[in-house]
Amino acid sequence: MEQKHRRILQQHRSNLVKALNPEDVYDKLLSKGVFTQDMIDEIQSKATRRDQARQLVKDLETRGSLAFPAFLDSLRETGHNDLAELLQSGDGVHRPPAIPVQPSPIPLPVQNPNYTEKPDKPDIASPRLVPLRPESLPVHKTVSPPSETVVRPARPRRDSIQCYKMDASPCGFCLIINNINFEKASELNDRKGSNIDCDKLEKRFKTLNFEVTVKRNLKSKRIRHEMASLAKKDHSTFDCCVVIILSHGTEASHNRFPGAVHGVDGPAVPIQIITNYLNGQNCPSLQGKPKLFFIQACGGGEKDIGFEVSPDDVQPSIGGIDDEMDAIPMSSSSDSLSTASDELDARASLPTPSDILVSYSTFPGYVSWRDTEAGSWYVENLDRVLEENAVTDDLVTMLMLVNDAVSQIAAKGLYKQMPGSFNFLRKLLYFQSSQS
Repeated sequence: MEQKHRRILQQHRSNLVKALNPEDVYDKLLSKGVFTQDMIDEIQSKATRRDQARQLVKDLETRGSLAFPAFLDSLRETGHNDLAELLQSGDGVHRPPAIPVQPSPIPLPVQNPNYTEKPDKPDIASPRLVPLRPESLPVHKTVSPPSETVVRPARPRRDSIQCYKMDASPCGFCLIINNINFEKASELNDRKGSNIDCDKLEKRFKTLNFEVTVKRNLKSKRIRHEMASLAKKDHSTFDCCVVIILSHGTEASHNRFPGAVHGVDGPAVPIQIITNYLNGQNCPSLQGKPKLFFIQACGGGEKDIGFEVSPDDVQPSIGGIDDEMDAIPMSSSSDSLSTASDELDARASLPTPSDILVSYSTFPGYVSWRDTEAGSWYVENLDRVLEENAVTDDLVTMLMLVNDAVSQIAAKGLYKQMPGSFNFLRKLLYFQSSQS
């Protein structure tokens, strides 16, 4: 940016911080190439509107010679004409064409003196011009919304301070770990029906425009290896990352995310360690982007028999006759969780796990049910809800629908299951869909 333009921004920084709503101009600056989405996400991470406006002005000073005129255009296009005129009045290059225009159109002399020329007594003596200003503002406001809809015509949910950007193609990587056949020494049964879950979710996330990779029958060390490989990938052109684990599970000590999943050799890998690989510290190219984990595994060995409610409250359904559990005896719940390497990984997880959501098929400590012929209750309903609601609903809303559907099923006519999630997302998340 030219030095004179930097001086103008610095001179009027306090006015910009007071009057500018940065959210109004994000899309304009993005479409004009002044800022990247990562830069906008960084500005949006500031706590208050004033802090965001202050950071936006500071960042503008580093964005080249076209940034200043592009910022002026963005202000005008979003109805901030007073701020645009304020900045333009300090620019010697742009000021000459602005001076002859001021006497003729009514809005300009009303806006400019009122905003920057308060000592000018002659304009104060003409208060009859003031009522014209409200009449001119609706003109700007009626022009502004159509211009905003032009910027985000198909996806008004995307690229805003309330919603994650989710329009990259492909949207991101999706890793599915499907453990079916367990080694005899593990004392864990094979997970019949898990291939049904895997096939459903592979197709579903391909439909949601993810690049899906499936890994089968991984030992515990291999689970860690695959997560490390995923963390080393370049996610900079993507908007999201998904990890799905279908396995036996158990309880585990934790700071944030409970539970652990077993490799086919028996030892378990804590969910907390799995999420660590993709957090902001260990995977920089996913910083500020949503990282989603879907866990179909038991959270422990307890069976929930539920409690009696009025028939009007639920519409209960009976699970299949071949329902099985993805759990192991509680006596081995903490095996392989106290090694020195696990302690090091746990300490690496201490940075705040922002932008992470872990969805569990069952409440921590309880078993998760799987029909050997139809697949697990959780995956069956997750797939159905994504198919029916991804066009209109955000992820958290859809997970509540999954919770409700699974809660109404009963294994063997008796046992219940309650999915849930640990949500550290900062914004709403809408998946891509062929209909959106």
